[in-house]
Amino acid sequence: MSSICEHCGGPLTADQKRFCCSGCEAAYAIIHDLGLDKWYERRILQTGVRAPKPEDNSLPFDAVSFVREVDAETCEINLLVEGLHCAACVWLIENVLARETGVVQARLNMTTRRLRIRWEKDVTDAVTLIAAVNRLGYRLVPYDPAVLAAVDDKADKDLLKALAVAGFAAGNVMLLSISVWAGAFSDMNAVTRDFLHWISALIALPAIAYAGRPFFLSATAALRAERLNMDVPISLAVVVAAAMSLFETATGGEHVYFDASVTLLFFLLIGRYLDRRARSRARSVAEHLLGLTAKAATVIAEDGTPAAVPLGSVKPGMLVAVAAGERVPVDGTVASGQSDVDVSLVTGESIPEPVAVGGQVFAGTSNLTGALRVRVTAASDDTLLAEIVRLMEAAEQGRAKYVVLADRVARLYAPGVHALGLLTFVGWMLAGLAWQDALLIAVAVLIVTCPCALGLAVPAVQAVATGRLFRKGILVKSADALERLNDVDVVVFDKTGTLTMGQPQLEAANTNDSDLSIAASIAATSRHPLSRALARSVSSAPVMANVRELPGEGLEAVIDGNTVRLGRRQWCGIEGEPEKDSQGPELWLSGQGRAPRRFGFVEDLRPDAANTVVALVARGLDVVLLSGDRETVVRHTADAVGIVDWHANLRPDEKVQYLEHLRSQGRKPLMVGDGLNDAPALAAASVSASPSAASDVTQTAADLVFQGDSLDAIVAALDVASRSDRLVKQNLGLAFAYNLVAVPAAMAGLVTPLIAAAAMSLSSLAVTLNALRLGIPTR
Repeated sequence: MSSICEHCGGPLTADQKRFCCSGCEAAYAIIHDLGLDKWYERRILQTGVRAPKPEDNSLPFDAVSFVREVDAETCEINLLVEGLHCAACVWLIENVLARETGVVQARLNMTTRRLRIRWEKDVTDAVTLIAAVNRLGYRLVPYDPAVLAAVDDKADKDLLKALAVAGFAAGNVMLLSISVWAGAFSDMNAVTRDFLHWISALIALPAIAYAGRPFFLSATAALRAERLNMDVPISLAVVVAAAMSLFETATGGEHVYFDASVTLLFFLLIGRYLDRRARSRARSVAEHLLGLTAKAATVIAEDGTPAAVPLGSVKPGMLVAVAAGERVPVDGTVASGQSDVDVSLVTGESIPEPVAVGGQVFAGTSNLTGALRVRVTAASDDTLLAEIVRLMEAAEQGRAKYVVLADRVARLYAPGVHALGLLTFVGWMLAGLAWQDALLIAVAVLIVTCPCALGLAVPAVQAVATGRLFRKGILVKSADALERLNDVDVVVFDKTGTLTMGQPQLEAANTNDSDLSIAASIAATSRHPLSRALARSVSSAPVMANVRELPGEGLEAVIDGNTVRLGRRQWCGIEGEPEKDSQGPELWLSGQGRAPRRFGFVEDLRPDAANTVVALVARGLDVVLLSGDRETVVRHTADAVGIVDWHANLRPDEKVQYLEHLRSQGRKPLMVGDGLNDAPALAAASVSASPSAASDVTQTAADLVFQGDSLDAIVAALDVASRSDRLVKQNLGLAFAYNLVAVPAAMAGLVTPLIAAAAMSLSSLAVTLNALRLGIPTR
């Protein structure tokens, strides 16, 4: 019996058989489940290094300080994964984390390299989960936009340097190769040919060692962690071609391909650099939103002295100073000062919004004109900006049906490509081809069979689509929302707050009306929606003193010794019921010696409600209006916007029943609603949307949330969904077509390593550039 732990190599006690702790047993089980047993044993024999004990994790940063509590039971951390290259890496990391006890969710965004882990805080912790990924050979650091920008900038510079070296070497070695080729048809002797080959080797080998580092380092890290990635076969191909050429040079042979090796690297580096640049354009808008977050805030102490503190130290209740021209660092209410604030991030409107004492401001918005002091209500990861980022990345990181398809294929890549390479080499050797030529064909197969295009096919479109919709003021919360939106054949609207603005307006207001002025002065003391609408209609009306409010009835004041009431019809002494054709709520003004006066209110339609309905019908969609309001009001609204199919006096459960009936008939309804009572209906629909002014519960139930007053967001989302579906299918078609053509051609010996490198790079660029077409407006 062994006296050491089979996983970490630590000593075993008398009652321990194979593992020193449950953590090592669980880690060993993961390695076994992933089929890495033999690789792990080979690493032990070759290096003598075993994986660290899970409880002995030492991290380069304090993981606990970056943990965010989601609720009473779960925690979350966001990390940047270094060394991520392909969809197979994403699959491996997510599956390893999914096997950890207590993990609720682990999602890795390939585009931003952002890993979000959510777990049960009483079951596991951040240190254990980070160590599980570190053992695979990846490095995790706190997710910071500045760190990500610095890493990307350094990587871009390193790639450019490698590209320059490879290009210089390729040009010079190619000139020497031309001389050798020309000598084959003249009187060049073997000594001269070998001399030129040695000069080519002196140029090519150092260039390959330097320019190949991006591939070699990645491949080495993968192999050390007992796994494979796309850079392993690429590195193998380059090294094999160079080694074979060196062997031929040393033995005076003719099969020397230094020009192919170094030019191959040149093409691969061009492809990788252009791919990085193209992918950065398609990169998640959420990542760029994080750049809007201030790094520090100026906190005003109790004695009035200001102090700059890190944003992570700012807590609700603190007072923060925001100078003109600065970004607001927190969510809060204005305690003093007034200014104009650029709130386009929140509302989608480009016109600055004036704010004064009591007004709300949000992190990431820009304070334009005046100094403000803001009482903090939310900071750091609890702000609206942070929530927007989470919503955006939830959409990008989810696993829609096309993503699942691409991942299934991509994860089979590593074993498949090596098997194909070996099969090709053996096959050509059996066919009687020289080993040098057979090896060169196998090298081409290793290079051409890369899943980059397939791995990028869907994420690139998702990133561009969510980014374009965000710029239109639409947040996509669900990963497969765009797929479901593309299948929609009927659009169901709620009325209040959806087709209408949700705020009552006084109908036919005349500011010179004395009764209106008195009513507005009385109403200015109340926060009831109808009172506020009445007060807004006469902005110059003074606030009347000594007004008494009776909840559920109205307001009462004394004017010139007479009691005046503003409120419900019956309370104001008006007999009878409201007219059946009345289009909205009402208030009455009455008093001694004063004729009763009725003030009617209507809800303004959203400015483009009618045009939106016309646009939806023009797209072949049925449009339905469901409302709990009175029949006369609903009929008036439906007629105003052009909806023929409408239903009034519906309870929330009846709305759900209507939607379920549609779905039972095979219909795919899109539900658009904003009220708390709409949340069940939103959940019952195939896909749902709500305005940003909706209740929190409603926004949680919705798949899309749109900003501003315009309903054109619904039409825009449908258009983007349709184009996204077409582009995803095109990308998958391009990726599969590339492999169907390139792999057989390479195995047949029709593709050289140079052509294979160019084709592999162009396939990745093709799907990324095709996805970027989505960012080009069509109307």
